[in-house]
Amino acid sequence: MFERILSIIKKEFIQVFRDNRMKAVIFIAPLFQLLIFGYAVNMDVKHISTAFYDMNKTYESRSLASDMTASGYFNIKYYPASYEETSQLIDQRKVICAVCVDKSFSKDIKKGARAKLMFIFDGTDSNTTMIAVSYIQSIIAKYSADITFKNIKQPPPAPLDVRLRTWYNPNLITSIYNVPGVMAMLIMIVCLLLTAMAIVREREIGTMEQIMVSPIKPLELILGKTTPFAIIALFDMLLVAVVGVNVFHVPIRGQFYILFLGACVYIASAISLGLFLSTIAKTQQQAMMSTFIIMLPAILLSGFVFPIENMPQWVQYITYLNPLRYFLVIIRGVFLKGNGFDILWPQFAALIVMGTALLTLSSLRFKKHI
Repeated sequence: MFERILSIIKKEFIQVFRDNRMKAVIFIAPLFQLLIFGYAVNMDVKHISTAFYDMNKTYESRSLASDMTASGYFNIKYYPASYEETSQLIDQRKVICAVCVDKSFSKDIKKGARAKLMFIFDGTDSNTTMIAVSYIQSIIAKYSADITFKNIKQPPPAPLDVRLRTWYNPNLITSIYNVPGVMAMLIMIVCLLLTAMAIVREREIGTMEQIMVSPIKPLELILGKTTPFAIIALFDMLLVAVVGVNVFHVPIRGQFYILFLGACVYIASAISLGLFLSTIAKTQQQAMMSTFIIMLPAILLSGFVFPIENMPQWVQYITYLNPLRYFLVIIRGVFLKGNGFDILWPQFAALIVMGTALLTLSSLRFKKHI
């Protein structure tokens, strides 16, 4: 049995590595995609283009503009002379945020009255707008406290001692959160793409007849064809992990062997899903299309882009069938939190059950015929 499996493994490695295009898909594409996604998929919003319409032109209004610029979040590029010019800048998407300072801004501050400010945002990019609004709120809160302290004779009563702590990603750097997810997504793409065409390729190149007359059993063929892809996927996992740690400075706070074991059961599940697709498709084109049809829902329903808790209840039930959902918890838990088996065992169990079920189903579906 093992000799037959080793023969299939050797055959698969030869078949994969003699194709230069396949080498590019295996080794170059994951690194290229990791770099692109790691830099491009970034939710950090800085240097927001801003217009500052100052009708007051006093120390107080200039101080507000200085605070906004000093924060690093806003880049005041324009100082329009009218409201119409301000509106035009937003319409032309030259600025995302516009600040309008009332004529009586300085007088109202000195009198202790409510000073009037208006912030206008371009809401076509809702994510950037929401983040910019939160930045503005914190800047205005600090500015208001400073102005109040300067304009009263007695110091204000001591405020509440509020201390904020953000664990695991103190600076809220998007790449530290995103890169582990991108790594999990790329490994799934490689596994599905390579294995979905495994059985189909045998039919198209005419080697299925040789398998028909051989003593190879369905399970032996499945194991022989999946093992090379599992080894390649593990190598890719190590490769992108090294790039993630050294290029994007993602910390590894947990034990590496836990990450390795998690990657093994995740790869087994992804490969089993690819093999199942391979037993359904009739041509390599169908297998490839099936892969892309599966991948998009898998990414969207994994929690990588949108929180699962925000999805409708019936959609949340569907996510339990998604291997990527479980591995995201494992890879982020090991990289960022330092979690061990005591925390991650439900995800390991789910991936093992899912991989076993899919591998069994694929073996049962495979029949030795053209």
